[in-house]
Amino acid sequence: MLVLGMMSGTSLDGVDAAVLDTDGQEIFAFGRTGYRAYTTGEAEVLHAALGRWPGEAGVAEAAALSVRTHAELAADFPEAEVIGYHGQTLAHDPGAGRTHQAGQGWRLARATGHRVVWDFRSEDVRQGGEGAPLAPFFHHALARWAVGQARLEAAPVVFLNLGGVGNLTWCDPREPDPLAACVAFDTGPANAPLNDLMRARRGVPRDEGGRLAARGTPREPVIAEFLRHPYFARPAPKSLDRDAFAALGPAVAQMDDADAAATLTHAAAAAVAAGVGL
Repeated sequence: MLVLGMMSGTSLDGVDAAVLDTDGQEIFAFGRTGYRAYTTGEAEVLHAALGRWPGEAGVAEAAALSVRTHAELAADFPEAEVIGYHGQTLAHDPGAGRTHQAGQGWRLARATGHRVVWDFRSEDVRQGGEGAPLAPFFHHALARWAVGQARLEAAPVVFLNLGGVGNLTWCDPREPDPLAACVAFDTGPANAPLNDLMRARRGVPRDEGGRLAARGTPREPVIAEFLRHPYFARPAPKSLDRDAFAALGPAVAQMDDADAAATLTHAAAAAVAAGVGL
């Protein structure tokens, strides 16, 4: 069937959408893609609700915004037979058996007239998983598609995603069972600390093109302290809340903008290097 997957990540930039022709196990073809950026006001609504759980202040507004913006983008994809709806992650605490994605799938179904599959992370946590990262089985299917369709050599491959939080998937397309083929985990903070810095200091959502960070000098003592965090010594599977490394903010508070941006960018790269054992 033609499935429309929709995702709004912790970078809080907007909603991404992509159509796949799939049976849920294999990819047969790729369809159209789309993107709906958040306005400054919309991003503020989501940002204000970060770290909050159902029933707390601001959550209902974030949930309604999530449904509305996803429905607007879904209207551009009438060919979709079903929608996969992630919602907006506001808080993530798998150690306590809970994770929170704002937005109700039944409301999106009512708004679009499509069947909607949703609440993926909560179900994974209920079954004893981390609830994140969410894409390893897709990565496995993508690797197998590349071997079969693009005639690439069948060998283990790593997919790296740098959203608000970084995550990677190691998978072996030679193994047909994704449960046996994949290892996946969050590497550490990625865009979230830098985006928050840019928002607080310069009133913009991100360091466009990395231009500010490129002018700065990363502070190695801050990076060294960052890498001493016990998270990096934990084995996979493991996952993070968006603000699990909130101490990075105070660590760069006395730096100028360029050095702070460079240090936070370096931290994201250093976390990936630690994750792959470099």
